[in-house]
Amino acid sequence: MDKWKEVLVLPHTSVREAIQVLDSSGKQIVLVVDEQRRLQGTVTDGDVRRGILKGIDFAEPVARIMNPQPNTARPDMSRETVLAAMKRRGLHHMPLVEDDGTVIGLDTLDDLIHSRSKDNWVVLMAGGLGSRLRPLTEDCPKPMLKVGNKPLLETILENFIEYGFRRFYISVNYMADVVKSYFGDGSRFGVEIRYLHENKRLGTAGALSLLPERPAEPFFVMNGDLLTKVNFSQLLAFHSTHHAAATMCVREYDHQVPYGVVKIENHRITGIEEKPVQRFFVNAGIYLLAPEVLDMIAPDTFFDMTTLFENLMAEKRETVVFPVREYWLDVGHLADYERANGEYQSVFS
Repeated sequence: MDKWKEVLVLPHTSVREAIQVLDSSGKQIVLVVDEQRRLQGTVTDGDVRRGILKGIDFAEPVARIMNPQPNTARPDMSRETVLAAMKRRGLHHMPLVEDDGTVIGLDTLDDLIHSRSKDNWVVLMAGGLGSRLRPLTEDCPKPMLKVGNKPLLETILENFIEYGFRRFYISVNYMADVVKSYFGDGSRFGVEIRYLHENKRLGTAGALSLLPERPAEPFFVMNGDLLTKVNFSQLLAFHSTHHAAATMCVREYDHQVPYGVVKIENHRITGIEEKPVQRFFVNAGIYLLAPEVLDMIAPDTFFDMTTLFENLMAEKRETVVFPVREYWLDVGHLADYERANGEYQSVFS
């Protein structure tokens, strides 16, 4: 009854500790309160990821990333009124706060509508040759390689199912029958699976032109060679909050220059930085797209996802990044495959 109290933290709590509360509670929100339990702000997954993009250190106080003016509801408001307000404002959580600011509860959209099933489609790209993983892929498509005790693609499917997604399309090409015979129509997983047959290589976005109809809601696209614990519900909420045409998941990548970098101006040395670390965000191979984006993909034409994003940016469409802070591994080389098998039980069991 009082599980919402598990998400209360003090302003000086570190961002790292707040993330642990965010992930363990299942509520997808942290309420920052003072010693008298008066609401100071809220922290959602989106706030954390925006903090990552700004370079916030996880040791800093959570007050650095909190929203100090969250939407709240009064205890005397009816369930219907709270739900209507949440839908109108695109909110997934609403703290219940008394007139003096004291938190006495937390309403969530999932609790109010009693439904976890989501209508968003999921397109999984499983047609690659897996050339870098030969000889393992000579008689098995890469997404069907076993990691742990099951095919990589099955783990991806189960992760989406866990978040309530039920309609899947799998794009197949190389050894398509192996994928189809294993997953079938999806009934044994409690979902619906259909297949997009690439008769030739169409790139990471071209296969979307094979969809038989336009989805009504934003849809996911994910490479079939990734192991990740990304929270897909949080990704969907992030995409909706930013009213994006396209969202790209990105991963932080650090590269240390192994030498002292000399800064110069003309012939003079202006500084020396010893072995600096350069920080980048790289494409993580997971996307969320608005249905109208499909109009930009020509049928039966090779088309990469990066080109799609470039075209959207050229048209000034809203394209945003969702930084992945959870486990993520691209199983692209033999060393990655060995690492995936070594880490699988500790991450996914």
